[in-house]
Amino acid sequence: MTATWVSVIAMLLAFVSGARNEDDTEPCAKLQTSSSVVALGSPVTATCIIRDNCPLAREHAVQIQWHLDRRLLPSSPVANDSSRISTVVIPSFNDTRAALTCCVQASSCQIVAGVEIRAGYPPPVPQNLSCQTNLTTPSTLSCSWDPGQEETHLKTKYTLHTEIWDLFENHTYEPPTGVHHYTIPRSDFVFYSEMEICVKAANELGEASSVPIIVEPLRSAKFDPPKILKVEAWPNRYGCLRLSWGLAQHQAWVENLNLQVRLKSVQSSQWSEQPVTFAMPKRPVEVCRLLHGTEYRAQIRVRYQQSPWSEWSSSRSGVTLERAPTGQLDSWMKVSGEHKQKELSVHLFWKPSKQFRANGKNVSYTVSLRRLPGEKGQLCSTLGHYCAFQLSKGAKKVFLCAVNAAGKSCSTEVPVFQHKARTGLSDITVHHCDDRSLLVRWTGLAFSGITGYVVEWRPLLKTDPSLIQFDMADRNQSSLLITGSFEPYKPYGISVYPRYKDGIGLPQSVNAYSRQRAPSMVPKIKVKETWHSYIELTWDEIPLGQRNGIVRSYKVCYWDQQEHVKVVNADLEKRKVVLKELNTVSLYKAFLMVSTDGGSLNGSTIIFKTEPIDAVTVVMIVIPSCVGLSLLILITVLTCFSQHERLKVCFWPMIPEPANSSIKGWTSETIPDTPPVWGTQEPNPVCLSHLSLLDITKKLDKGDDDSWFHSSVEDTSDLGESICGSPLTPGYSGTNSESVPYATVIFSGPYTSQSASQSHVYLRSESTQPLLETEEPCSPMSYQNMSTDGMSGEQCFFGQCQDVDPGEKQESAFVWDDFPLLRALAMNDTQSD
Repeated sequence: MTATWVSVIAMLLAFVSGARNEDDTEPCAKLQTSSSVVALGSPVTATCIIRDNCPLAREHAVQIQWHLDRRLLPSSPVANDSSRISTVVIPSFNDTRAALTCCVQASSCQIVAGVEIRAGYPPPVPQNLSCQTNLTTPSTLSCSWDPGQEETHLKTKYTLHTEIWDLFENHTYEPPTGVHHYTIPRSDFVFYSEMEICVKAANELGEASSVPIIVEPLRSAKFDPPKILKVEAWPNRYGCLRLSWGLAQHQAWVENLNLQVRLKSVQSSQWSEQPVTFAMPKRPVEVCRLLHGTEYRAQIRVRYQQSPWSEWSSSRSGVTLERAPTGQLDSWMKVSGEHKQKELSVHLFWKPSKQFRANGKNVSYTVSLRRLPGEKGQLCSTLGHYCAFQLSKGAKKVFLCAVNAAGKSCSTEVPVFQHKARTGLSDITVHHCDDRSLLVRWTGLAFSGITGYVVEWRPLLKTDPSLIQFDMADRNQSSLLITGSFEPYKPYGISVYPRYKDGIGLPQSVNAYSRQRAPSMVPKIKVKETWHSYIELTWDEIPLGQRNGIVRSYKVCYWDQQEHVKVVNADLEKRKVVLKELNTVSLYKAFLMVSTDGGSLNGSTIIFKTEPIDAVTVVMIVIPSCVGLSLLILITVLTCFSQHERLKVCFWPMIPEPANSSIKGWTSETIPDTPPVWGTQEPNPVCLSHLSLLDITKKLDKGDDDSWFHSSVEDTSDLGESICGSPLTPGYSGTNSESVPYATVIFSGPYTSQSASQSHVYLRSESTQPLLETEEPCSPMSYQNMSTDGMSGEQCFFGQCQDVDPGEKQESAFVWDDFPLLRALAMNDTQSD
């Protein structure tokens, strides 16, 4: 950008110089503006005046044009004046820097005058002025300020002004351009004298001054970090530490300082939240209300009145005086042993409770059978938090005690409880919170005897029982947040035990991880059995240390030569899978994918091939099939022989033989002298294929006559034996028939008790059921319902009976010779009586 402006100005000067005559000392034109530096967005007015002696305007009229950089601007000549004067107005100048030129239009536009216009903002008021004394050699006073976030686009100059009231001295300092801080030398200030300091900013559009501040140099001094010379415990001052300290050598002359002390125990990672403050302390200082026999680290810092605090000093450590341990210990006992054994195997774990104080560095623990520990009755003594020992079955409790160099704590009574074969909880789950904590949840059962819960956890990859940790939970709790140094990707076994008044219940256990990821390895797939259409694949279990999480699924991905991919889920416990519906003599590829909650890993790819169907396979398939078919046939044949009568009835129904009909006997016995009249009276004799005997045991009413008649007609298809072809039909010849007549003989009472004088009525019926293949179709004559002597009106079942007088009865009586079958029935009934 700078090169562009330089070229423009150089071109402008060259042209102006070329526009002069040798004897002329004035430029060709003059350009006047309201201001060369304006505020951004303000209007700008400019006037260009062409001189009379300008060689570009001697012989023709002058045409003036305006340009802002390379942009053409509209202009207007001045009223009542020649065309040698032109004015331009820019309503809003929005460029931070631009060249305004006027030119005369000849063969080309010739620049005759120009000016550079710059725009920006007035300087903002400097903010956040602060000064700090540096007690170095030599001492200085450093001041800094914030110029403000607004860019002025103009060169701004800052000056620092100081005034020492006691000495009536004024000083002004000008930092380099773009620098917003300044260091006042030691000769221009006094440590204990107040001074007024302010900063001013100025540019071509104006100036601004900051709010002045009053500074006493020593109160603004930030001291170097002090030194802790010694940290020690004073005799008979339990829970107190004495600190000896000092300032840096070049600051040792300063007195009446404020001091702060902060401490933390060696086991803690956090400093005390509220440091101890000492106003104008004497040397050394003492800090009390500390734990007994505890090692602390201490740091200090200083300041003068309200000056800034110095940085924290380097830390030094010290140990408070020891006292006997106080408080109780939390314990967890696991007892095991058979009923037949005389001694119990006991594993005892303990940890400090919230009220316990070791009050010493080297603390040991003893377990004994007596409340007052001693060599007699002592079971174990250790520096750790775990002990294993044998205990007789009669023991009811043991005593746990903490010991240090200053004395012994009160004994903690631990009851001896054996595990009970009952549980009091279910559905234990573990949720990851962070790398150092896990949330254990469980569901307690409705047992009133539960007094609490014990949550136990241990690393599964290590067998040292001293690594087992535990925590207690109240009976109303259903979750517990356990904390500790959990290693990521390592399995931990977590168990929850219900506690009863008289023992410990059965636990519920689960494995958990503080953080999970994909397994470190995938087991290799093994082909266990191969068949022509399926294959069985197995694999070994992943070692516990390489799982990196809880295995959620095994998936076998396989594909054939046509890249048809299939995925099969495998059982987590069996660790095998059977791939079915495979093509015979085909090549397949497969790999195993193992997934955890933290990711998945694919194993190596294996290649396998299905076997062809060989002769052995064919024999193994054919022989069982033949044996099964033979057994089926044998069973079927035996069933047919054992049930042949029933089968015979099902397949070959029994058809009555007309030759064996009882009607034949009746006819031959009762009418031996009756001449055959079939051929003379009826050319087409009636062949009755069914004869039903209906007994009318009671007299029917007139109202029941029609209903009984219709029901009787409907049932005429279910008739008795065929009499077609009997000896009573000498003209019979057997052929196929589609229609076989049936007849139903109706008695007024039981037919076995009918007298010869009683008359009967029979009903003829049509049926399309063929009875015998050898029967010929019969074309019976149309019979009429005949009335007999002595028949009542209610017995006229085959039509309406008209009332007739006795004289007419004799005329309407039918001849028995025309119905030999009915006559035989009537005669047979008489003989039976």
